[in-house]
Amino acid sequence: MHRGHTIKGAKEGLMHALSHAYRDRRTRKRNCRKLWIIRLNAALRQHGMTYSRFINMLMKNNIELDRKVLSKIAVHDSGVFGKIVDKVRE
Repeated sequence: MHRGHTIKGAKEGLMHALSHAYRDRRTRKRNCRKLWIIRLNAALRQHGMTYSRFINMLMKNNIELDRKVLSKIAVHDSGVFGKIVDKVRE
């Protein structure tokens, strides 16, 4: 018998689906953050800087841009990203 053929099977399938959905929402957030960091590091290497030094300098200069926004800027507008890197270096 399949899950769709019995009430018990359908309930078990639903419970598994809900638990997987809960788990995978957190996994998706983790994966997105990893992707942003990878993109930032690649863009920063072109400017002669590493990700960890850049984030440290951002915090020291009180520039409050999160990784998601920085990643989008690096991908879509490299000129603006270059200006941000230069500002952080000062």
